[in-house]
Amino acid sequence: MLYPAELRARLAANGEGGYLAEAGAGGKGCTTGFRRSFAAPAGAARRAGVPFGRAAGQGGPPSRIRPHESAMIASPPRPLRAVTAAVVAATLALAGCAGAGSWSGAQAGSAPPAPAAVQTPMARGPFVAAANPLAVEAGLRVLREGGSAVDAAVAVQAVLGLVEPQSSGLGGGAFMMVFDAGTGEVTSYDGRETAPAAATPELFYENGRPLAFGEAVLSGRSTGAPGAVAMLAMAQRAHGRLPWSALFDDAGRLARDGFTVSPRLAGFIAATRGQARTRWADAWFTRPDGSRYVAGDVLKNPAYAETVAELAEGGAEAFYHGRIAREIAATVAEAPRPGALTVEDIAAYEPIERGALCRPYRIYVVCVPPPPSSGVAVLQLLAMAEATPDIALGPDSPDAWAAFAQLQRLMYADRDRYVGDPGFVRVPVQGLLDPGYTAARAALAPGLTGAAEAGTPPGGVLAGSDATHEPAGTSHFVIVDAEGNAVSMTTTVESVFGSGRMAAGFFLNNQLTDFSFAPTRADGGPAANAVAAGKRPRSSMSPILILDREGRLVGALGSPGGPSILAYNARALIAALDWNLPVQSAFDLPNLVARGDGFGADTERFSEALRAGLAARGVTLRPNDSETSGLHGGIWRQGPDGVWAWDGGADDRREGVARTGE
Repeated sequence: MLYPAELRARLAANGEGGYLAEAGAGGKGCTTGFRRSFAAPAGAARRAGVPFGRAAGQGGPPSRIRPHESAMIASPPRPLRAVTAAVVAATLALAGCAGAGSWSGAQAGSAPPAPAAVQTPMARGPFVAAANPLAVEAGLRVLREGGSAVDAAVAVQAVLGLVEPQSSGLGGGAFMMVFDAGTGEVTSYDGRETAPAAATPELFYENGRPLAFGEAVLSGRSTGAPGAVAMLAMAQRAHGRLPWSALFDDAGRLARDGFTVSPRLAGFIAATRGQARTRWADAWFTRPDGSRYVAGDVLKNPAYAETVAELAEGGAEAFYHGRIAREIAATVAEAPRPGALTVEDIAAYEPIERGALCRPYRIYVVCVPPPPSSGVAVLQLLAMAEATPDIALGPDSPDAWAAFAQLQRLMYADRDRYVGDPGFVRVPVQGLLDPGYTAARAALAPGLTGAAEAGTPPGGVLAGSDATHEPAGTSHFVIVDAEGNAVSMTTTVESVFGSGRMAAGFFLNNQLTDFSFAPTRADGGPAANAVAAGKRPRSSMSPILILDREGRLVGALGSPGGPSILAYNARALIAALDWNLPVQSAFDLPNLVARGDGFGADTERFSEALRAGLAARGVTLRPNDSETSGLHGGIWRQGPDGVWAWDGGADDRREGVARTGE
């Protein structure tokens, strides 16, 4: 892909590591050569970005991603606090660039045919899909009052933090993707938590040995500076229409008057150990008679009502400077194992507006956040799927599922080796998406008999793989407003109820346990995801926007699930886009996760015939021990009657709904 010289120069001036991929003169879209264009030393401070525009129509292969060439790079219209670590590797030819190894169910070297492109009318809302009906209603109310998708996102998050506190909240972090229907721009917002200034690589060491994971989670050391509120405020300043103060009415009312405890929340409240049994959780979840709240009870949170009232009146400043910040720091400093997060660390937190990371897939363009999100791994898995004909065989084919599982092994090996905070390590985004590299990786899949080794992508600097724990405690929602602006946001407190510590009515994250506990491998190699002061831990969160080849919005989705998010999101995309399933059916398909040498799955959802077929192909399923999926989102589709509408879905493993507001 030939990028405009001005954009190339400005990217180079920002000095972050990566490679520019340039297509050969033949214009076939296959990358023929890479050149080193810019690099940032590990640990380099984030640099202020240079604002630049979309440069639509300049450079690039004709009629490929024509209006969105610049969406393939870090190019939001407003000044950046940092520029993403990489430029996406070329506008890839969708058939004929790959040539992966053959699978038993399809002809070797053939690519699954892409469906014919359809002229897509502009997608419009209102549409909201989230993990709790109360949050969905809060979002729809804001949209009915003329609010934007980002306005509604603030309201949805405020309610989720109250009614689904096990998964996300004001004390956590998030990644948000925003589609601006007026300009066609896609922007990502990074609200990932940061380690305090006093953090060291041995943060979770005690007496020369790493802490047990559960002990680390419950300690004050696990909490980073929360980022969700600052990120939402940044996005709302850029994309909001309603006053910030109008976005917390539902959360405040529900906190004051009470909300009905859902069965899923009640199940977590009933836990007999861990975060649900800290003194903070006990104080909220125990009824006056000493018993625990159960499903159907009305639960109030006066402290949360006070906090959202302060937020509504004082904006994000009220969260990061004042009573709320002092309460957070004081809670972190309590035993056991007090943490180092200070009011100064909280006040210093800054979200980052980044460009989107986008790659063509079939007749679509899939956009994700750049690192420290692991969205690049989803794109890599899709690239390998394009080079694997068996993927097209559909949901009833054991060959398709076996191919999907083995490709995951390759993806996870690379993700675990290379992805980290681009302000501290060079992430070879271009190399991981290089069509030659992804085709070569896909060719390895049929011969895998165990865990895959990480490859060496162009520009890859060897870092140590790690076994970072990524437990359950995340949510995802999608919003589209009446003008067609869209939000896809994944949000988390990390574990269930985060660290189990509460301040100002909400749970605090244990996000720092998303770092590798060991800063180096046994052989002394550095771990890309090691702890460092001010660093953002690697995240599997990868909210997704889907565009057509003219840059129009056609879908948005995402899921919680810890490291399994990458498998869940890719499976949903393949099911909806390749297999053309209704979105709800795509979300409800069995999960299959292959990180390492095992195959975790929703075994009860696979038919006996599929289980037997997979076993015959070396894929023996075992129950999935990762967080269950919670896919939410929709695809803008034309129905049998010719009418275009949102085909929405909410994973039946959770309690969410998808509504159009009609």
